[in-house]
Amino acid sequence: MRLGELRGLLSRHARPDAGTAIEDLLISKVEKSAPPSPSMSGTVLALIAQGTKRIALGDRVYDYGAGQYLVASVDLPVTGHFVDASPERPALGVGLILRPAAVAELLLAAAPGDLPPVDGGAPSGIAVSDAPDELLDAVIRLLRLIDKPRDRTVLAPLIKREILWRLVTGDQGVIVRQLGLADSSLTHIARAVRWIREHYRQSFRVQDLAQLSGMSLSAFYRNFQAVTAMSPIQFQKQIRLQEARLLLATDSNDVTGVSRHVGYDSPSQFSREYRRQFGVPPSQDARQRESTHHTAPAALP
Repeated sequence: MRLGELRGLLSRHARPDAGTAIEDLLISKVEKSAPPSPSMSGTVLALIAQGTKRIALGDRVYDYGAGQYLVASVDLPVTGHFVDASPERPALGVGLILRPAAVAELLLAAAPGDLPPVDGGAPSGIAVSDAPDELLDAVIRLLRLIDKPRDRTVLAPLIKREILWRLVTGDQGVIVRQLGLADSSLTHIARAVRWIREHYRQSFRVQDLAQLSGMSLSAFYRNFQAVTAMSPIQFQKQIRLQEARLLLATDSNDVTGVSRHVGYDSPSQFSREYRRQFGVPPSQDARQRESTHHTAPAALP
C-alpha cells in the first residue's frame, strides 16, 4: 500500500531536472534503460519505489529495488543504471541529500543511550537495506507537501529531520552517524576524497594524504579502501576518466588536449586506461554517445 502511494506521488511530481519544490529532495523517473554511466554519488539517501538500479563502486556491485534504499555517505565515483525500465513501467526513485551539519545536530539532540556507539573503523561509503515502514511513511509525508505550499516551510524541515532519525537508528545507522561526527574515520577519509576530487589533475604522495587525514599510512590505506573500494591512485584515475568523458562529449576530436587537461602526461596511457574503463577508445566512445539518444540518466545513485 505504501509503495503504491509512493509510486503515484513520484509519477505525478517527476520533472526533467529531478528537482522538487522542497530543498534537497530529488525525484527520478526513467522510462528507458541506458548503458551504465559514470557519475558522482553525492551524500544521499536514494529510495526506489519501482524498478531496480545497479551501482558499481570499484569492485563492489550494489543492486537495490522497490522498497529498498541506498545510503552514500561520501561523494564517490560510481557507475550505474536502471535495469529494465520502460515507458509502461518506468523506474521511480526519490532521493534526499544528506547534510553533515543536519546529522551532527540530530546526534547532539539524541539522549544518552539512544544510539549505539560507533567503532573506530571506517565503514563502506555505500550500503543498501530494506526500507522499514516508518521510513517509507516519512518519505511519503514529505512528498505530499509538494502539493501543500502553505505547509512546506514549517513541516518539511521536521519531516526531513524524522527521515534522518530513521536512518541513524536503522540498519545503516553507523554510516549515516559517521557523516555527522567531526572526528570519525569516515570524515577523515572524506577529507582526502575531497582533496583528490578538487586536485585530480595533480600527482600526490599518499603519505601526504594520510597526514591530511590525521592517520598513519597503514591506517589510511585500510580505511580508504574500506570506504571507497579503491586505492587513492585508483580513485584519482576514476575521477580523471569521468571528467575526460564529460569533456569529450563537447569535443570528441581533441583526445590529446583532453588527456592533458585531466592530468595525463601520456596520451597513449590515457587511451589505454580509457578503453579499459569504458570499453572503447575515447574518440569512438564520444562519437557513439553523440549519435545515440538515451533517456537522461537518473539523478539518484
